Amino acid sequence: MVWERAKQKLQETITQSVYKLWIEPLGLHNRRGAHLFLSCPDKYFKAFVSQNFLAAITEAVVHEDQSIEMVHLQDAGRIDSDVSKPVQLQLPQMVTGTSQFRSLHPRYTFAEFMVGAGNILAQSACRAVCSLDDSIGPCLYINSTTGLGKTHLTHAIAHELLSTAPLTRLHYLTAQQFAAEMVANIRSNEMEGFKRKYQEQCDILLIEDIQSLIGKKKTQQELNEVLDTLIKSGKRIVLTANKGPRELSDIDDDFRSRMTSGLVTSIKQPDLETRRRIVRIKAAAHNIRIEDHFVDHIAQHIKGDVRRLESAVIALRARAVLANGKIDEAMVDDSVASLVGRTQELNTRAISEMVGRQFAVSMGEMESKSRKKSISYPRQVAMYLSRKHTDQTLADIGKIFKRDHSTVLHAVKVIGDLKRRDTSVSAQLDLLSERVRQL
Repeated sequence: MVWERAKQKLQETITQSVYKLWIEPLGLHNRRGAHLFLSCPDKYFKAFVSQNFLAAITEAVVHEDQSIEMVHLQDAGRIDSDVSKPVQLQLPQMVTGTSQFRSLHPRYTFAEFMVGAGNILAQSACRAVCSLDDSIGPCLYINSTTGLGKTHLTHAIAHELLSTAPLTRLHYLTAQQFAAEMVANIRSNEMEGFKRKYQEQCDILLIEDIQSLIGKKKTQQELNEVLDTLIKSGKRIVLTANKGPRELSDIDDDFRSRMTSGLVTSIKQPDLETRRRIVRIKAAAHNIRIEDHFVDHIAQHIKGDVRRLESAVIALRARAVLANGKIDEAMVDDSVASLVGRTQELNTRAISEMVGRQFAVSMGEMESKSRKKSISYPRQVAMYLSRKHTDQTLADIGKIFKRDHSTVLHAVKVIGDLKRRDTSVSAQLDLLSERVRQL
């Protein structure tokens, strides 16, 4: 039955509590050609579902049966005589206006968000928005490069509020959608309704990709008025962008001031340990087991965009299925290479340049004959790390520093002895080894 299949699809995009409250009570009454009729418990229920969920319901039904063109809601016991336009009624004792938001990813929830050092402030701030915590101010501004979790967090706010406070009037859209809606209302001479929707019928406003408003003075002015009204009314605002407010060029100063009236925070790239946890959790979600050394390899080579970590896991799973579930080194290399390309082999020069940056010593100084400790010690550390992390011979390592193999062997012994005797040196070498693995 088409309605039963459509209900299953709706469960993937609507939270369970909202689904049980507003979708489950709907029943299939009948079908007339390309028109499907659903029955509601009463006219108030019908009005609320019409305003909030009819578009999503229609999309789900048409997805299951493309011969259906329209879905209509009716009071229990009779068919709405006007099939072209649903009756718009207001629930008793409810404020005017309803939530409007684009489709929510079912897994973009707080429970699924991987918290690390680079995003813990942004995640905590988004939870504060849901709990009406005043500590972050009226406007939360989150910026980061793509794929680090901005959209996940805004979806998580919407999921949380729909679950815990379903009558909250939440408007969630992109800045580009806001601009397009504004232009459409200007052309149709309906700006009063547009202003009323965002200034008077909104409790929480979430707008993504603010950077798309650069140079659009009229849209900035209109959104600035919305922000000003909402802030003065004690409402909440969440904005996201790929840059910080001060880095956005051609933005009105008054608008910029409104955007920075609360907490401004950024999401940093996840560190190595967080990337490892992401790979393990994604692997569990996709029902595959990846050995720790393969997890390390994926986490070390795929940085930045978190989505690519899951893509690597999915690619690895597909390859493993063809090999009866067995995961080997070649599969891992291919999965990583498909996303970031073949990485250059780690070598002594790359390690030496990294060590030089840490000790503020140039390659020229390490290649020199100087025996000053400030130069000889970094040189020996670079030799030690090169021996530990590459397959290059002692002679090959020595050539980089214009030394022979015996000098390299001596350096490896000296640094190895220091590591065993001195805990501070040991900690320093462990840190440098970690940075080598990230090269």
